[in-house]
This record gives sequence, structure tokens and C-alpha cells, in this order.
Amino acid sequence: MLKTQKERIVAELVDDLGSVETLIVADYRGLTNKQLEALRDQLIPLGARFRIVKNTLTRRAAEEAGAEALLVMLEGPTAIAFIESSGDPAAVAKALAGTAKDANVLVLRGGILQGKQLSAAEVEQLATLPPVDVLRGQLVGAVVAPLTQLIALVSAPLRDLHGVITARIEQLEAQGEVVAEAAPAEVAEEPAEAPEEQDDAEAAAQEASADVPAENESKSETEGNEEE
Repeated sequence: MLKTQKERIVAELVDDLGSVETLIVADYRGLTNKQLEALRDQLIPLGARFRIVKNTLTRRAAEEAGAEALLVMLEGPTAIAFIESSGDPAAVAKALAGTAKDANVLVLRGGILQGKQLSAAEVEQLATLPPVDVLRGQLVGAVVAPLTQLIALVSAPLRDLHGVITARIEQLEAQGEVVAEAAPAEVAEEPAEAPEEQDDAEAAAQEASADVPAENESKSETEGNEEE
């Protein structure tokens, strides 16, 4: 391979490593060209580019791009799945793990997830995760569930208080202790007897004052007769 070709490949790998934060490294030894093409076609819709690389050139590119975590994975025949920011790392890992299981030749070496180095076992665990859309739904559910519980906890005492008050009112009404309009009516009827009692007292006083002159006149007439 000419020096210019090597430099071009290194520059391309530097661009690839600089444009992604997530990648998965695999040993593709044993896969046929047809199987490799099928795997590439499977990964493209998932937001990943599957590329066979030379370790010597990839080491140079990793050092230039500051991706030193990749160096320990560059042993033997190497292929790298570069996952775009819009890609689904779990789905890519699942596709690679599925090919490894079906072909019984592909071996996962590890990877880098959002700048964090992953071992081969961690990549296999990544492959068991649900798709991104499902994870987002689960995250929303985890956020909404506590809010729903909080609303229920806040509303429950209000409902309980209303129920207690309603039950107490019904209990008092059953015992006859709640008189909504009867009490004011009975109180209002009591003062109505006062004017009649006052009229009776005034009438008695007038009768008493009327009897006094009559007795005086009778007394005067008796004294007059005696003088005669």
C-alpha cells in the first residue's frame, strides 16, 4: 500500500473517530464477504457504519484523534461499527451479537459508549437492552408515576375530610340535632305574647283608677246625708 493511500485511510479514520462518541469493535475472522455485506446492510438503518480496518493504521488514527481507549482492542482482524449520534447503540450491539451467535465466528471485543470504555461483557449486556424508543417510554413512565402518586396522596386527605364531614352531618340529622330553620321560628314566636300582657296590665290599671273616684263620690254622698 502506498504511503499516500495509508495517509488517506488514517485521515478517514481520524474523521470517523472524531465524529462519533460510540463504537463497537469486533473480530470478524471467519465471516464471508456475503455475511459482511449483509451485516453492513443491517447496521445502516440503525445508524451505524461497519468498517474493516488495519490495526497499524487504526492505532495511528486513534492516537491522533485522542481515542486511546481503542488501542487495547486492536488485536487480530478488526472491524469497527461507528455509531452516529442519532443511532441506537443497543440495537447495533444486538445485531452484532445476533450475527456472532448465528455465524459462530464473530467475536465482540468491546467498545466505547459516549466516551466510556466498554468490555466485551458490557457490550453483550448492552445488546440485551430494549430499543431506544422503549427506553424513553420507560423513562417517561418512571417520571410520571411518582407525580401521579403525589397527586393521589395530596387529594386523598381532602376526599377523606369531605367524607368525614358529610357522615357527621348525616349522623346529626338522624339524631335530630340539626334544625336548620325550626329554631329561629320558635324563638321569633315568643316575643309575640308580650304586647298582649302589656295591654292586660294597662287595662287593669285603668279599671283601678276608675274605681277610686266612684268610691270617693259614694263616700261624699253618705257624708252629705248625715249632715242633713
